[in-house]
Amino acid sequence: MKFSTKELLEGIRSGNKRLIAKAITLVESKKSEHRLQAEELLKELMSFTGNSIRVGVTGVPGAGKSTFIENFGMLAIANGKKVAVLAIDPSSAINKGSILGDKTRMEELAKEENAFIRPSPSSGFLGGVANTTFETMMICEAAGYDYILIETVGVGQSEVLVADITDVFLFLKIIGGGDELQGIKRGIMEMVDIIFINKVDKENLHKAKNTRLELKRALDFIPPKEKDWKVPVLLGSALSNEGLNEVFEKIDEFITLKNKTNRLGEVRNQQAEKRFEYWVQEYILSEMKKNNSLEEAYLQHKKNASALVSNPSTEAKLFVDKFLSKN
Repeated sequence: MKFSTKELLEGIRSGNKRLIAKAITLVESKKSEHRLQAEELLKELMSFTGNSIRVGVTGVPGAGKSTFIENFGMLAIANGKKVAVLAIDPSSAINKGSILGDKTRMEELAKEENAFIRPSPSSGFLGGVANTTFETMMICEAAGYDYILIETVGVGQSEVLVADITDVFLFLKIIGGGDELQGIKRGIMEMVDIIFINKVDKENLHKAKNTRLELKRALDFIPPKEKDWKVPVLLGSALSNEGLNEVFEKIDEFITLKNKTNRLGEVRNQQAEKRFEYWVQEYILSEMKKNNSLEEAYLQHKKNASALVSNPSTEAKLFVDKFLSKN
């Protein structure tokens, strides 16, 4: 059944999870007729957005992101909050569908009335998020969710792009497992707001404290991302619910600081500008594909770049010149 924009908007505003999911599917669709309705819907719901705390959660595979998010979500709900989880899964190279299913890994949270979980395939989009994660987040905000937790695919230099759509960038770290160097990659450390060393118990407490010391030393060499904010390095175990209260408090403290300095609104404006630039590129490519001669030129210049007939930037410039001359 196809729902009208009005029906979807009313469903979102009333917290109807089925219609929230339908709206997200609409926004994720690449069909032109769906894109038109998606844009109409997003325009209608924008006035209801902006009241959530957006948290990006990243970490190496095995860091316990899903367990952390589930138990943190349960804690937030216990504190009277509504929680939406956008779990970005790696995509199948064959059908671009989601390989993993985070909903199945968050069984307790999925049962909660005040929780909404949406696994989405990354579909090859870099940055640890899907290409419509920002728009999906807007839908969840309009639905009245207080916390929106975005679980990225993994961790690496490209994963920091999740920081471009969130208010808080939380990095989960584990000791051992050969990921020590990953933990102090400058790309991550420059963007992180809170670090949580997970899976800490009595046996590895001493090592965890040493890891915390190493991370703090690394942070001392990096200019602060936010004035008057020293990135906290916290210890705990998401599985045992240890240290999660402190994370909850630090997030609240960080958001309070950003509000006090007007940085929250300022950063969100910058993030919206980046989304504008992204969609300009998407729509230009979409228009190009409607023009057979331009699409042929695009494929030819792409082939020339691939074969190193000339510099890829030169081929891109030649194509853009042709594109502009056609418009």
